[in-house]
This record gives sequence, C-alpha cells and structure tokens, in this order.
Amino acid sequence: MKISTLPHLYRNVNRWGEILTILSKYGLADWLSSFDLQFAKGWLKDSHGGTLTTQSRQTRFRLALTELGPTFIKLGQILSTRPDIVGVQFAGELAQLQSDVDATPADQVAQTIEAELGESVDELFDEFNPTPLASASIGQVHAARLKTGEEVVVKVQHPNIEQKVRIDLDILAGLAHLAERIPEFVNYRPRATAAEFQRTLVRELDFGREERNMLQFIQNFKDSPAIKIPRPFPKYCTSRVLTMERIDGTKLSDRDAIMSAGLDMQQLARRGAELYLEMIFSHGFYHADPHPGNILLLSGNIIGLLDFGMVGRLEESLREDIENMLLAIVNSDETTLTDVIIRIGDVPFNLDESMLRLEIADFVGHYGNQPLDQLDLSSLLNEMMEIIRRYHVMLPPQIGLLLKTLIMLEGTAREINPQFSLIEVMQPFQKEVIQRRLSPKRKIQKVRRVMLEVEHLLEVLPGRLNKILAQVQKGQFDVQLKHRGLEPSVNRLVLGMLASALFLGSSLLLSLKVWPVLFDRISVLGAIGCGVSFLLGLRLLRAIGKSGHLERRDDLRDGS
Repeated sequence: MKISTLPHLYRNVNRWGEILTILSKYGLADWLSSFDLQFAKGWLKDSHGGTLTTQSRQTRFRLALTELGPTFIKLGQILSTRPDIVGVQFAGELAQLQSDVDATPADQVAQTIEAELGESVDELFDEFNPTPLASASIGQVHAARLKTGEEVVVKVQHPNIEQKVRIDLDILAGLAHLAERIPEFVNYRPRATAAEFQRTLVRELDFGREERNMLQFIQNFKDSPAIKIPRPFPKYCTSRVLTMERIDGTKLSDRDAIMSAGLDMQQLARRGAELYLEMIFSHGFYHADPHPGNILLLSGNIIGLLDFGMVGRLEESLREDIENMLLAIVNSDETTLTDVIIRIGDVPFNLDESMLRLEIADFVGHYGNQPLDQLDLSSLLNEMMEIIRRYHVMLPPQIGLLLKTLIMLEGTAREINPQFSLIEVMQPFQKEVIQRRLSPKRKIQKVRRVMLEVEHLLEVLPGRLNKILAQVQKGQFDVQLKHRGLEPSVNRLVLGMLASALFLGSSLLLSLKVWPVLFDRISVLGAIGCGVSFLLGLRLLRAIGKSGHLERRDDLRDGS
C-alpha cells in the first residue's frame, strides 16, 4: 500500500476496523474447522446465530460478505459471474447472495426526491405509497401515480449510499493490494478483479444509465409483441431517482400464482429463451440478471422484464468468438474450442497447452455424443469453466457474465418447464449464425472494419517509425525486459547467501568461544546463529520443494 493512501486509511479507520474484525472472525472459523476441537466449535457464530465452524468454506465466505454489507454483497454477486476465477462451487454459492437491506424512512425518501426533481412528492405525484415494494443495496422502489394518471414505480437511491460505497471500494482496493502479495490469492487476480468490480458498481450507482438501458431495449423490441419492457419517464428521472411504468403480472418466483393463472408453461419457457438468444446473438445487448424475481408473466403469454441495472454488451468480434465456442461444442470440434479459449483468454506464460487440449478433447467427446434434448447446458458450461480455471486462463468479463446468464436462463426456464433444454432452442440460432456470417452485408462490414484498421495503421506507422529512428540516433532508445519468475529465484539466492554467511560467522563464534558462553565452551551467540541459519536453510529447501526440483531436466531436454 502506498504512503499516499495513509491519510485516507486514517479517515476510514472505523470501517477498516469493522471489516478486519469480521474477516478475522471468519478466518479463525476456517482455521478451527480443520481441527477436531469439539469444545471450540461453538465459539464463533454468524449474524443469525449459526455455528460457523460447521459450515463449508464457500458458505463461510458468503456469510462473511453478507455481514460486511451491501458493497461486499455486490462484490460477491459480481464474483458469481466469474467461475473462471473463483471456481464453479464458489460461484454457485455466491449466486445465493441476497441484497435485501433495511428500508430508508419515508421522510428521507421524500427529501431525496425533492432534492433531485426540484418539487415535493405531493406536487409530483397524485399518489405515492410510503411503504416500499422492495429495498435493495443501492435503492428501494415505491408504487406511485403521476398527475397525468399513469401508474408508475419510483426507484430512489438510499441517502449517502454513494459515499459509503466509495469508502468500501477504497478499502477493497487496499485489501486487494495486500492479497496480491499472498501466493494463495495470486491466481484469483485480486487487483484486476477489484478494478473490474469498481467499474461495475460505480455504473450501478448512476440510475441514468439504467434509464438508457431501458430505452435501448424498448427500441430493440419495438416490433415484438412477445416482450414488455417498462417505459421510463425522463421528466421524473435523475442519477438518483428512476421513474418507470408499472407492469402488473405474475412473478416467475410465485409458482402458485402461475399454476392458478393457467399459463402455457412450455410456450413461456421457449419464448423467454428465444428472446434472450435474440438479445445475445442478434443485438449483442442483453438483460444479464434473469432470475425468477426479475421476470413477469403477463396475459397472452407475454414476458415482462424488470431491473436493467445489470446488462451485458458484446462487441462484434467478441460475439463471433462466443459463437465459435458454442458451435465448436455442438459440433464436437475440440481444436476450434481450444484455439478460441487461448486466443481470447488471458493465458499464463507457463500454460501447459498440450494438457489443456487433451482435457478439452475429453470434455467435448463426453458432451458431443449426447442427444441435444438430453444435454444439460448448465453442467456443460460449468465443467468448461472449471477446466479453464484449473489452467489459470482468465476470460474477458463479458464472457463470464454471458455464460452465467445462460446458466441462470436455463435454470429459470426449468422452473416452469422441467423438460426444457436451452441447447435444443439454440439449434435454429446455429443456422442463423452461419447464414449471418455468410451474408454479403456481414462480409462488407468486416471488410470495411479491416480497411479502416489498415488505413489507421498506415496513417500512424510513418510517424512512429520516425520517432523510433530519432530515439535510436540520439541514443535514447531503450529496450525493457521483464524477467518472469526471476524475483523468487533472486530472493532464494539472497536467502541462501544469508544462511551461509550466518552459519560461517556463528561457527567462528563457537570455535572462539565468544562471550557469553555456557558450560565454559559453548558460545550462546554462536549457537543461536547456527540455529537460525538451520531454520533459514529449511525454509529455503521448503520453497524449492514447493516450486519444483533443483534441476529441471525435462526443460533442459526440451530446450535442446
């Protein structure tokens, strides 16, 4: 952590103390759970009185995030979209995080609305229900009626939530900086993950972005009668207040109401999946939180969507890569699948590519021979993400979010139709993808994009070459080399030299019987020095044992 951050650390010292206390409690529970200490296992309890040491590590992590508050709950929800970083089990556990919080009092809600919209609640609305319909981590929603008669829902941000979130984000950045130095956490890439989370959460704090998302969805589906998107009212919207049309329907999470409404379950499941696939593969812009609470079933088998704070965007080239991945799985093409993973992923320098290809081939062989109507897409994607995580390949955040959305989509559809198969619904889209790629319009767009890139390259290349040649001529041209993995080797070399020097010096102290001495012959300082050098030597041998053999003969043979 930089010295410049110390004043900020001092300002947030109370929150730091609270966070470290909670983390210490759950860390101690994790340590106690590895021992058979029955008398100590009841000492530590979660906020609901449950015994922590009897819970799994994944559950303890989820409970710790819940106790840390809204910002860390959001962090867990973002991490649940990254099974390539935290693993499938952790991602599944974090997907259970709920961000329900205590509601803001009605008078403070009214103050926020007046400060943002410039008029009082009575002047703006004909009716305004002070009791919220729901309260989440960033804001809460109220039912209301405009002066013009429209039934609306008003989403209001909690007071001071932005300041609280930014304090937690700063602390989280500090924790990520510290975690980067711990070998156990390096593979989780804490600093990159924290930076990605910060960008996502700051966007969610701006309700204006959610308003724009809704308007774009309305434009994309303006000719589709199968989907209903709530219409925002821009006059009553700011970055902290969002007013939208109220949609009355049956929530997908209310199974009893669905059964009594007599809706066509099979048609609704298929229609909802087709709408999502159209968002992903046709528009490249999709609703990224399809859990049952955000989906309404309307009369006429119409799908209504709620909560547009979390959306996914796919640029053209990335969409093509995702299409290649899915087509490779369906067509049992392990070579293409592995090539796409390596090309789009952040690959470690020591990747064992041959073993990765072998595992992908086994994976494709297992799922490629199953009938499409029996293929479980959730299991397929989870297993693929677990393989990617084992080889420390980090996929772009957009792909992690998309794969999690597909998994959630299939799970949600199966709640209303247990026989539903998303991969079967995707079959027609496979033909559309191929037709779209072969269409003259798509080819012209790709050629145009390549030509623009070549034109840009030709414009900047002469200037950059001149700059390089000028630096060479003036003797200012530097080449920077980054030695991967050199720092641990240097540290071991220095540790070995220190241990050797300490042992030699201590041996001299012992031989000269330097005071103080025991039994008239053993130098105390010499004995202590020899003991310390022995411990340093054991530490060095342990480090070498963890990293590999003293001689990497396989590497030498490969190099020759």
